[in-house]
Amino acid sequence: MHPKWWLVLAIAMARFYLEKGTYKGLYKSIQKTLKFFQTFALLEIIHCAVGVVHTSVLVTGVQVCSRIFMVWFITHSIKQIQNEDSVIIFLVVWTVTEITRYSFYTFNMLNHLPYFIKWARYNFFIILYPVGVVGELLTIYAALPYVKKSGIFSVRLPNKYNVSFDYYYFLLIIMASYIPLFPQLYFHMLRQRRKVLHGEVIVEKDD
Repeated sequence: MHPKWWLVLAIAMARFYLEKGTYKGLYKSIQKTLKFFQTFALLEIIHCAVGVVHTSVLVTGVQVCSRIFMVWFITHSIKQIQNEDSVIIFLVVWTVTEITRYSFYTFNMLNHLPYFIKWARYNFFIILYPVGVVGELLTIYAALPYVKKSGIFSVRLPNKYNVSFDYYYFLLIIMASYIPLFPQLYFHMLRQRRKVLHGEVIVEKDD
């Protein structure tokens, strides 16, 4: 994916805010573009698996799938939360992160990597990752009352398959899963930062 794709999204977001003077309605205005870009990112997992991009399949898979979940099963499905502050927070974080990351990959593949791009790739995340996680968690939290009231995606008994599923409690589990998963992803990036910026030799187990 080219960095200009996310730059298009960044420009659309900035233009909306400058024209409207508010972020209310911003998500609705860019949702089609966001859904396309983020769903298309599934190819990244394949790229990692076949060696096009030299990064962890597990780390990439968790990141991509969690974002697709946020886009399709939270903000798309529960429209009442689309104007929440937290949605804007993770949108801005995702956009800055992806512009930086894809710029790094693009220049690196061209064997012409400016130091600032490398520096940004391995420094911006220190702030952006935690802020993005907070935005995602607050958005899921904001969705909980609507999920509980509507019963969306839940399967109740009795039914012919004799199974039940409560999406409300599933979301609680998803929120709890950030506790073990986020540190692993974050410290993985910190190790990569030391390796790339400071030349440390770090031996990691295969993911």
